[in-house]
Amino acid sequence: MLTTTRKALHSIWMKLNSNKNRIKTRDGSQLKGEPSPKKGQFTFGLRTVPKIKTTGYRLIWLVACSFLLVFILSNCNVKKGVYIQKLENKYYRLMVNGKPYIVKGVCYNPIPIGSNHEYDWWSDPNKPWIVDGKLMKQMGINTIRLYQTHEDSNEVKQVIRDLYNLYGIRTLLGDWLGFWEYPCPFYGDKKFQDKVKKQVLEMVNLYKDEPGLLGWILGNENNYSCLGQVNPWSTPEVDLEPDPQKQKKMRAQIYYSFINDISKAVHKIDPDHPVGLGNGELIGLDSANQFCQDVDFVACIIYRGKTFGNLFRSLRMTFDKPILLAEFGADCYDAYLKKEDQNMQAFFLEQQWNQIYENLGDKKNGEGNCLGGTIFEWADEWWKHTQDSPDSWKEHDTGAGWSSGSYYFDIRAEKNMNMNEEWFGIVALSPELENGINKRIPRKAYYVLREFWKKPVIKKARNNKAK
Repeated sequence: MLTTTRKALHSIWMKLNSNKNRIKTRDGSQLKGEPSPKKGQFTFGLRTVPKIKTTGYRLIWLVACSFLLVFILSNCNVKKGVYIQKLENKYYRLMVNGKPYIVKGVCYNPIPIGSNHEYDWWSDPNKPWIVDGKLMKQMGINTIRLYQTHEDSNEVKQVIRDLYNLYGIRTLLGDWLGFWEYPCPFYGDKKFQDKVKKQVLEMVNLYKDEPGLLGWILGNENNYSCLGQVNPWSTPEVDLEPDPQKQKKMRAQIYYSFINDISKAVHKIDPDHPVGLGNGELIGLDSANQFCQDVDFVACIIYRGKTFGNLFRSLRMTFDKPILLAEFGADCYDAYLKKEDQNMQAFFLEQQWNQIYENLGDKKNGEGNCLGGTIFEWADEWWKHTQDSPDSWKEHDTGAGWSSGSYYFDIRAEKNMNMNEEWFGIVALSPELENGINKRIPRKAYYVLREFWKKPVIKKARNNKAK
């Protein structure tokens, strides 16, 4: 296309220059003239005629063609698709069709009151994502994160297309990588690896051409299995090693090498979308630096209260890849005072987004390696605290599932248990039905972040609770 454009412009230029000394006679023939001794005239045979002033027209043509050339060249140089750009100062930014893109997203799993994680919301005839998408757009959300796709690819495509076509919201698609398979994820087993890899590549082939797709995230906190903390696994070779620390390193090498292999295969199929490594905190990334260089970014799952601390600098020193805060947030239930506290949740989330923006690629004072984030989560999930008791799924349980001193306002709760899994939504659910789904009630955090995204102002973290 570029060569054709150049030829066309050259042809116009030559025509303008070759015609400047030609005139057309009444019978349609052309005469080529020579300059006459008399200024401003040309001699054609025995006739002398006034010079036709074409300079102005030629100038207009040249200017127009120049603008056309600049326009075409600029469009030819725009890289299509989604990719991560490394700037001259070694900062990073996410690009979508040649324009910078900050991920302002949420983790999405619209489970209605009374159901659990097995609920097939993809097939819900009331299409909860339509209602949610409208609210998201009004807030300023541009991305959702889905941990796993559905067995019906047409339903998955419908969700992606509806959100993108109606609201301009893009989707990050993920895969659990067999993390929850019973009895454990056998990452050291070749058959298990092949099965997981095949599943991931099938997903990529199915959805890589969707205009609303933003990228891929492999796993979530699967690295914890290498430490033996969650879903532990091993191999005969690892078991022969007497040193527990070396065992962890061996498992990490196996796991991150496996992720790297999947990432390379994904890039061959889909070069137009980045691949993220779903990782709990920064644990294991020294091994990823050795064995997993083919991922494009780290999709970090992290809960550190109002500040991410040295997260961004540590990542740059350990594993120099850009970071997406793929799961972070704050619940809105005060386990100490035993009541909902929307101020507390809004305070933590605003502080967290301050740090995200401070470390974007266009900010001078940060690390420049942050791509944005997806908040955990969009809406409350009423089934989480007592997952094995269906009767409890209809009640908004106030029991805490774990403890974190980083969320210090209610750390004085009994046994320091202050993290309430059923209360992380920036949108609450009401038992009242509206358009066939639980009514959505935006919390204070929804409005605080909406205003922050409209006009981000980086502020120092405050130590007192916002009221």
